[in-house]
Amino acid sequence: MQEITTAQRKLIASLDKARNRRREGLFAAEGTKCVLDTIDAFGLRHLVATSAWWQEHPELASRPQAVLARPADMERITALSTPPPVLAVYDLPPESQVPGIAPGELVVALDCVQDPGNLGTIVRAADWMGVHTILASRDTVDIFGAKAVQATMGAISRVTVHYCDLAARLEELDAAVPVFGTFLGGENIYTAAHLGPGGVLVMGNEGRGVSPAVAALCTRRLTIPSWPPGSPTSESLNVGVATAIALAAFRSRLF
Repeated sequence: MQEITTAQRKLIASLDKARNRRREGLFAAEGTKCVLDTIDAFGLRHLVATSAWWQEHPELASRPQAVLARPADMERITALSTPPPVLAVYDLPPESQVPGIAPGELVVALDCVQDPGNLGTIVRAADWMGVHTILASRDTVDIFGAKAVQATMGAISRVTVHYCDLAARLEELDAAVPVFGTFLGGENIYTAAHLGPGGVLVMGNEGRGVSPAVAALCTRRLTIPSWPPGSPTSESLNVGVATAIALAAFRSRLF
């Protein structure tokens, strides 16, 4: 097994920035759970880990991409606040064509979600709820940033985020595909009739909500009411939490 080189350290550390990821065609996944869940889903370039981690996972040590690093090396290459014992560098997957929506398929659409932790949480919630496609506006944060990848906890290997002109894509949809937007003052999502099983669920920006251009294309407006009605509560829900609740409301209709 080779030891990590200075060139490898510089390359991996540079992947914290989106422009470098695009230039190199690479991204990093950090932490044992995330790495083990993604290792066969993307093209592997480097699998960097400490000696303690290699002792726990000897079945991976024979891979030609295996690299030995000291804890101090991991501190220099990680994009996370706490260095993990393992980090994988993968090929960025080629940008695929935005897929059509099959009858009965539920898809999430993200309108300018900016926090990588929120995006990763949404991907993880989508994975749990059987949603495999996410449409994202081009100003939504990059799913291949280290913090977003980490927050997916490996779900990035099963859920695909397609970046697109979101308003244009929604405008192209067949009229039979409902577009559900999440807004304050919409229908109560728990009692709303005819939810799903398919359609597009639009979630907006953390501060501004759904943009006017996308809002105009929503055929139904939904809201997650607080409990009990009329009592003092938080101003709003985190978009990751709200997405999980909304998806659960859609899926509950199937039981």
